[in-house]
Amino acid sequence: MNKFTHRKTIISGIIIGVFGICIVQLFNLQVIDESYKLSAINNAQRTETQYPARGLIYDRNQELLVYNQAAYDLMIIPRQVKVFDTLELISILGISKETLEKNIHKCKHYSNFKASILISQITDSKYARLQEKLYKYPGFFMQTRTLRKYNVAHSADVFGYIGEVSPAQIERDSNYALGDYIGINGLEKSYETVLRGTKGKRILLVDNYNRVKGSYHNGDYDVPAIVGGNITTTLDIKLQEYAYQLMRNKKGGIVAIEPSTGEILLKVSSPGYDPQLLVGLERGMNYRKLQADENTPLFDRTVMASYPPGSTFKTIQALIGLQEGVITPESRFECHGGYFFNGLRMGCHNHASPLDLKASIQHSCNPYYVNVWRRILENSKYPNVREAYGNWRKYVMSFGLGQKICPDFRNELSGSIPSQEYYDKVHKTKNWHWMYIMSLSIGQGELLITPLQIANIAACIANRGYYMTPHIVRPSEQVSNYVEKHIVPIDRKNFEIVIDGMQMAAGGGTARSASIDSIIVCGKTGTVQNPHGADHSVFMAFAPKDNPKIAIAVYVENGIWGATYAAPIAGLIMEKYLTGKISPRKKDLEQRMMNANLLPVSKQPKNTENEENIGD
Repeated sequence: MNKFTHRKTIISGIIIGVFGICIVQLFNLQVIDESYKLSAINNAQRTETQYPARGLIYDRNQELLVYNQAAYDLMIIPRQVKVFDTLELISILGISKETLEKNIHKCKHYSNFKASILISQITDSKYARLQEKLYKYPGFFMQTRTLRKYNVAHSADVFGYIGEVSPAQIERDSNYALGDYIGINGLEKSYETVLRGTKGKRILLVDNYNRVKGSYHNGDYDVPAIVGGNITTTLDIKLQEYAYQLMRNKKGGIVAIEPSTGEILLKVSSPGYDPQLLVGLERGMNYRKLQADENTPLFDRTVMASYPPGSTFKTIQALIGLQEGVITPESRFECHGGYFFNGLRMGCHNHASPLDLKASIQHSCNPYYVNVWRRILENSKYPNVREAYGNWRKYVMSFGLGQKICPDFRNELSGSIPSQEYYDKVHKTKNWHWMYIMSLSIGQGELLITPLQIANIAACIANRGYYMTPHIVRPSEQVSNYVEKHIVPIDRKNFEIVIDGMQMAAGGGTARSASIDSIIVCGKTGTVQNPHGADHSVFMAFAPKDNPKIAIAVYVENGIWGATYAAPIAGLIMEKYLTGKISPRKKDLEQRMMNANLLPVSKQPKNTENEENIGD
C-alpha cells in the first residue's frame, strides 16, 4: 500500500467515525434523551389543567351559603423562562422579591419542564394588568381557577376553608398535584371527595411567546372537568345569624338540634371570623393575625372546648338515681345551710327545704344532688363504690358523653368521663370513697363535656330516652350519612319526672328568663366554676314540652350565673325559631344580650377553698 492510499484510508476512517458519532448522538437526542423532545413539545404546546368548580353549600331552606368566584393562578414552566423585569412583576403582583425568588426555586425543584403554580389566587384587577404584560414574560402564563365566596360573614367554623395541598397529601392521594386546593377543616374537609369534583385537561398550541394559537387536534384529546357535588346543610342560616348577634363580644358556643331527627339547626362558636378572610392573596397574612388574636377565633368552642357541665348535669343524676331505685319522685333531703361532710361545705340557694325531686331541679339544689350521688355510689347492689361508679359511668356514656357523636366534624373532641382506673391512679387505691369525687354530683370536678354534647343531652331528654346521631349535612345520593337511633337504658316514666322539673325551672325557677309566651319550655341552668376568672354561664333546654322542635345548649364563658346570659340567650333563640319573632316584652332583654361585652375577663370574687359554687 503506497503512502497516498494509506492517507486516503485514514481520512475515510475519520469521516466515517465522525458520521458514526453524529448518528449515535442524533439517536440519543431523538430516541433516548427525552429532555429536548419535551422542550420542543413544551415550546409548541401546553397542557392546562381544567379545574372543576367546587360544589355549592346550602342551608336547610335552600339558601345558598357558599359558592365560587373566578380567580387566577400565575403558572411557570422554568425551562422556558428568559430574563425578565423582576421589579415590574413584583409591583403588579404586590409581593416581595424574596417571595418571587423563593417560589421560582420551589417550582424548579418540582420540575423544569412541567408547569406549576408560581402565585395563586390572583384577583381580577391584578389579572387584567398582568395579562397585558404577559407577552414580555416567556415561560409564564395564566390559569383560571375558582375560589370560595360566602354569602355570610360568619360560620367559618362550620364551613372550614380550603388551602394548597401538602406533599404528604399528594403522596396519599394521586388525585392531587402540586398547587391543587383541598379542604383543610370544617365541611370543606369532611366532604372533600364530594365537593372537589374531577379535574380535566386542555392541550393548547402556543407560539414562541407562549401565546395560545389554538387547540391541539381541535380538542380531540381534551378532557372536560366534572363539577363538584353540592351539599345541603341542616342549618337555619337566619337563626344562625341571630345567634351570632346575641353572642357578639362573648366567648362560648351554642348548638341547637331538632330532637326527632338529630339535625343541627345552628352551631355558633364565638368569637368567630369572616370566612372570606382566608380566601385570596391575603389569606396567609389574615391567618397569622387570627392565630395571634388573644380571643382565639380559630378555636371551635362547640366541638373542641371541653367544659364541666355544671348543674345541667343534675338532670342525668336524677335519671340515674330514679332508674337505680335509690330515689323516688317523693324523695326529700334537707338542704338549709348546705351540705356538710368532713369539713367540706356544699352551698345552696335560699329556697324552701326540704325539696322533692322536681323542686330540686326547679331550684337547682346542690345538697339534694350530693345526697343522690351518695346513694348511687353506696347502692347495696354493688360490692363497693368503685363498681357502683363503673355502672354510673355506663349510664352517663349512653347519653353520648365521653365520645365523638357528630361524624361531620373531624375536629370534634370526645370530652371526658373519667374511668375507674383514672381514680385508682389519682387516689392510689381501688378502695376510694364517694366523697373523694363529690364534685361530680353537681357536674364539676373532672367531667368535661362539649356544648354539642350538652345540646345532645337536651335532645335525648326531649325524646324521653333516645337521641338520633347529630349531623349537619343531610343525606343525599352523594352524601351517605349514617344516622341511627341511640337508646338510653332509662325508663320513659323517669324522663317524664325530670321533664316536669325542667318545666318548673323555666316557668318559675332558675331558668325563668328562658320562658316563652304560650309555649312550654323545659330547661336547666348551670354555673361552672372557673379558676381563671369569672364563672361560666350554661343552660340547656328544649321546647315545646310535647312534640319538641328544638333542643339547645348555650355556654357563655365568664357569664357568672346560668340565668344571667345563657338562659335568656337560649330563650330568645327558641322563641325566634318557634314563632319567627321576639315578643315586645323581650325586646329590652334582647338588646341587653346583644350589647353585653364579656371579652375583657371580669375579676369576680371566688368561692372559699372549702365551698362548692352555689349555683345557677
